[in-house]
Amino acid sequence: MSVRVEGLSFRYGSTPVLEDVLLAECRPGELLGLVGPNAAGKSTLLRCVAGLLRGTGRIWLDGEVVTTSEQWRTLRRAVTYLPQEYASTAAITVFEAVLVARQQTASWVVGDDDVAAVASILDDLRLEPIALRYLSELSGGQRQLVAVAQALAREPRVLLLDEPTSSLDLQRQLELLQLVRSLAEVRSMTVLIALHDLNLAARFVDRLVVLHQGRSFVDGPPCEVLTEMMLRHVYGVEARVELDGDGLPRVTPLRSVREAAGSR
Repeated sequence: MSVRVEGLSFRYGSTPVLEDVLLAECRPGELLGLVGPNAAGKSTLLRCVAGLLRGTGRIWLDGEVVTTSEQWRTLRRAVTYLPQEYASTAAITVFEAVLVARQQTASWVVGDDDVAAVASILDDLRLEPIALRYLSELSGGQRQLVAVAQALAREPRVLLLDEPTSSLDLQRQLELLQLVRSLAEVRSMTVLIALHDLNLAARFVDRLVVLHQGRSFVDGPPCEVLTEMMLRHVYGVEARVELDGDGLPRVTPLRSVREAAGSR
């Protein structure tokens, strides 16, 4: 299911958060990375695409503008949004939590296929050793991985991930993003993922959209988007950008500059 955003704006009260945001079409199997400084509007944009917030502008789903209530209901069934914060401490086990998430988009009758699918997801995320532990017993990083497992168990056509690696160590970050990359291709799933780590984003996404002060600043392949000029203007840092052995851009921050401060 493709996703496109055109002229999207959103306000919290009188405070503008998104202004005329444009996302070129993101197609099945593609990973679109959203990057930008804190408060650039990444989380709000994901919530709008998920149908949780209603701004002005247009969201296109498989080539059709989503306008009616029925279309928004379809959007919410097809799209799974995983927020940055996951604080569930329900008195259920990891396995039960993922199974319940799967049943929310399927029949409430649990079949052998459902159990097998949950077991496979837990294995992919290396969560099988804690499958019978209660959510309240888990660390923050473990809870974050369980939330990802729940999102994947729903088998969405569009997956929206807001900082899914924020509580994970480096090894788990790489494993998770590689898994999402693989599943996007296998399931023909469209993925929009907000990340802070520019080097991780450069390695795993197909396209990068930089949000700056609520606007889409640049959209394109990582090697074209991650430039020293962009980093100075958007992030307010002087940095060195070089290609690594795989031909991917590698950002090395050098020092803070003040050019971006108060430039809105």
